[in-house]
Amino acid sequence: MNKRKIPSHFIYKIVHKDFLTKKYKTIRTRFPPEPNGYLHLGHAKSICLNFYIAKCFQGECYLRFDDTNPETKHQKYIESIKHDIKWLKFKWNKSVHYSSDYFEKKYHFAIELIKKNLAYVEELSLDDIRKYRGSLTKIGKNSPYRNRSIQENLYLFKQMRLGNFSEGTACLRAKIDMTSPFLIMRDPILYRIRFKNHHRTQNKWCIYPTYDFSHCISDAIENITHSLCTLEFQDNRQLYNWILKNISIRFISKQYEFSRMNLEYTVMSKRKLKILVKNNIVDGWDDPRMPTISGLRRRGYTPLSIRTFCDRIGITKQNSIINISALESCIKKELNITAMRFMAVINPVLLIFENLPDKFEKLIEVPNHPSNYAMGKRKIFFNKKIYIDRSDFSEKSNLLYKRLSLGKTVKLRHAYVIRANRIEKNKKGQVTTIFCTCYQNYNDHINLINPNKIGIIHWVSAKKNIPSEFRFYHNLFTHINPDIIKNFLSFLNENSLKIYHGFIESSVTRDHVKHPIQFERIGYFFADCRYYSDIYPVFNLITYISKFWKID
Repeated sequence: MNKRKIPSHFIYKIVHKDFLTKKYKTIRTRFPPEPNGYLHLGHAKSICLNFYIAKCFQGECYLRFDDTNPETKHQKYIESIKHDIKWLKFKWNKSVHYSSDYFEKKYHFAIELIKKNLAYVEELSLDDIRKYRGSLTKIGKNSPYRNRSIQENLYLFKQMRLGNFSEGTACLRAKIDMTSPFLIMRDPILYRIRFKNHHRTQNKWCIYPTYDFSHCISDAIENITHSLCTLEFQDNRQLYNWILKNISIRFISKQYEFSRMNLEYTVMSKRKLKILVKNNIVDGWDDPRMPTISGLRRRGYTPLSIRTFCDRIGITKQNSIINISALESCIKKELNITAMRFMAVINPVLLIFENLPDKFEKLIEVPNHPSNYAMGKRKIFFNKKIYIDRSDFSEKSNLLYKRLSLGKTVKLRHAYVIRANRIEKNKKGQVTTIFCTCYQNYNDHINLINPNKIGIIHWVSAKKNIPSEFRFYHNLFTHINPDIIKNFLSFLNENSLKIYHGFIESSVTRDHVKHPIQFERIGYFFADCRYYSDIYPVFNLITYISKFWKID
């Protein structure tokens, strides 16, 4: 078996037992997304589970698209899903599979159920079907069409396939038990009529199997040993087993459920994510505020950070809401080691050194990483005029204030100790310029204060810099669990995106920003793939270095 860290969750233990007892010749899992949207973190959890379980036991993991709904424009989603899986560093076995690959076989299995008097053609409307089904507290009642003869049902089902029924006028239902405590077992729909061209079968079919009928048969045809799905499909397992038990199929797959992923202040419903995109509330499926894999990628999250996060939250049978800091800690830990350091001023205020000549300029060589010298060095410009962040200056301060204030000293990162002497303000009372003294030599300031005990702030040359845009992202919702709220849009966070215009070091190049970088003391950032240009770079905040750092 694989020598990587062995999981301890219950699904691994189930598969491990089956592997040791040689219940199956080959362990085979699958990832079966419906191509009707982009993948999100919940899918990433399922991807990591299914692909890693297969790898642990030298098995196989299939990628199968559940394309039973012809109304969805599948292709763009199919391509994005394949790209996301590859980006996460997983590889499916053999060719891509589709539920539509088995339409003909599924049709004949439906006929088999009819011949066994276990399915019938229904002509009630969908509203009436719901009424007849009952509720959790009220048992259902039989449809008036339930007792049709086998021959009549075979004839009518053939007419459905030939297109002789209009949409919504007929469907095929399983004949199980309208008094079952499981609503899913109260004669569920197996086939419905849709006069839509399918992306792969074109107009060959006008009847399409439902997910519950299609999914278990696809698993069995592909010899899937462990069909892993989230807890909302727990009751569906009753139907999953019933269908496979009552058709003449060689292999019987088994379904196992685990908890879905719920992340604080985030929606994980594809339907709700579609609403955000459709209403232009976000900047597409890859908006960095979205929990989609493409959104996280655009924001600057790495494949390793997402896989690590999925591993940390584990696989259980208890639904819970994951603290968003758990995701942030995974990327912080990685980037603390791998990200190059630069300086940026997000909300700039001008600082002028009164004791330096106007044309003063000095190149300072600094390391690209404080502890990894293999990352090399760079040179930054120091001039008479520099920018610092407005949040690093206060007219008044106290003993606990470790940044710049009038009459006090502070050290510039990679440079010198300075003291603020006076300020200028505009008509609104906002500080526009800070006039300082720069102590280039150690002996000049040694008697003022111990330089090892004063604060350190970052800066950028006012003469040699690159004007840039910085996009700071916050929770998209103000409610901790908007997924459970019917009117979830009423909890949108109006401040989920704040844009600032500042400066970065002139030493930053396009090669540097191909990967996430750290702007010292602020956070980790990634160049926005959609809006970035060499003339005016745009950076997305991945996460703060410290929750105590503030812009304003």
